[in-house]
Amino acid sequence: MPKNKMRTRKSAAKRMEYTGTGKIKFRSNFNSHLLTRKSSTRKRNLQMAKILSPDLAAGVKTMLPYGQ
Repeated sequence: MPKNKMRTRKSAAKRMEYTGTGKIKFRSNFNSHLLTRKSSTRKRNLQMAKILSPDLAAGVKTMLPYGQ
């Protein structure tokens, strides 16, 4: 067993995943409660998965080194 084994951040692995092309997909926030005051269009758009911007993706790739 190597001493410098890279470990996956489990909190990030539960919230994000890689797409087939290597981008990082995540679920939008603001969609769990207080939904009665939000419009149907807004709630529908919040349900869709989002793609992480490339400048933030570099940091997330260190948290998910093995493509979780």
